[in-house]
Amino acid sequence: MAKSSADLRVQTKHRHWLRRFKQGVVNIGSSRKLRLAYTSAIMILLAVYITHGWLWATNADNLPARAYSLIFDYCFPVVAAITIVASIILLATPFGGEKMADDFRRIGLVNAAGEPPQLLRRYKDKSANHVTVMEYDSRGLPLPKWEDMRGNIESILNLNIAKITQGSNNATVNLYTVPASAGLPDRIDWNDKYLEKDSAIYVLGKSLLGDVKVDINKTPHILLGGSTGSGKSVLLRLLLYQAIKKGAIVQVVDFKGAVDFNAYWDDWADIITDIDTAILKLDMLVQELARRKRLLRESKCRNIDEHNKKADLKLRRIIFGVDEIAEMLDKSGLDKAARDKQSKAEGMLATIARQGRAFGIHLILSTQRPDAAVVPGQIKNNIDYRVCGKADNVLSVIILDCGDAEDRIPKDSQGLFLDNTGTLFRAYYFDDELLQHIRW
Repeated sequence: MAKSSADLRVQTKHRHWLRRFKQGVVNIGSSRKLRLAYTSAIMILLAVYITHGWLWATNADNLPARAYSLIFDYCFPVVAAITIVASIILLATPFGGEKMADDFRRIGLVNAAGEPPQLLRRYKDKSANHVTVMEYDSRGLPLPKWEDMRGNIESILNLNIAKITQGSNNATVNLYTVPASAGLPDRIDWNDKYLEKDSAIYVLGKSLLGDVKVDINKTPHILLGGSTGSGKSVLLRLLLYQAIKKGAIVQVVDFKGAVDFNAYWDDWADIITDIDTAILKLDMLVQELARRKRLLRESKCRNIDEHNKKADLKLRRIIFGVDEIAEMLDKSGLDKAARDKQSKAEGMLATIARQGRAFGIHLILSTQRPDAAVVPGQIKNNIDYRVCGKADNVLSVIILDCGDAEDRIPKDSQGLFLDNTGTLFRAYYFDDELLQHIRW
């Protein structure tokens, strides 16, 4: 016989009590103060029970005292046990949980039985102390449902959600939250104090959880997308500036006349403005890739970092950036000769995208429209880290494989980005004049 919604809710409530009891026991076991408090309480209860037995023995001939003693003998252990169990459950019952459940009902975040998520516990995130993690029992509410209702949840709970993740199992969900007043600022100027010492780690901006970084040893190539005015060119220049500061060789393709790369850049980067020069530079990179393969094989090293630890002559990382790759690869309306040139450039970019990671050759590609006509699958499929600024649904899906950028980034926003890990961040604002102050 199928259970009614009311029966299911009772069953869920009993499950929550059991879970909280288990969590309460864990809390006591992990806290010296709680262990001491509960040990003292149990000792006091035992002392009361033993003292009562001694008093009863001294009044054995007193009938009322004997009756009272019998009642005490049977009731005291039961009451004491219930009190201890209830206090353990209460210890693991987070404050405000019932109010949250009511709030979730108000916005329709309930499962098929009409049950809202139940707050199991809240705690500070170890890596970001200003972030509070709230763990919910979410049976019947999959993670995508939480993502779809992110805005409703933020509004009803009056907080900002930095991240939503699956919990320790498929029945729990974690919200990483900060107060509503602790949102991202409209602009954060870059300062060299943010620069990471590790040659492979680049800083993009700041999220509610802290700095957003990418390790190009793990994700060697980066795709930046977004509509006009989203700030992707500024972010590209920020990444290239960090590459220069880290001693990398920087080459930049900008077929828009290099308007985004003023004279300051000429001292530190190779600025490429036509397809013939781009093909020449890419051909040299492919040859350098082959040379580095031989070097690493001879030195019995798996990657550039291992080689540089052993070799006297260090290999420098090479960063090949493209500002608006559509200007370089889009074949629409071109004659055969021009299409052949672009096909050649595309093939060499694909080679670097597939093989460049271990050998320290990296791509950073920026574009408004990274569809198959602009960024072919053989290139895009080898770019693991993707970032999207303000965009419509189609553009967001092309870059991130989901429409979240349209929902989470305001249409008038500049410098606000969403990456393919689901992290929303404010990119650091980079001023080209910093190039004047580079010193070795």
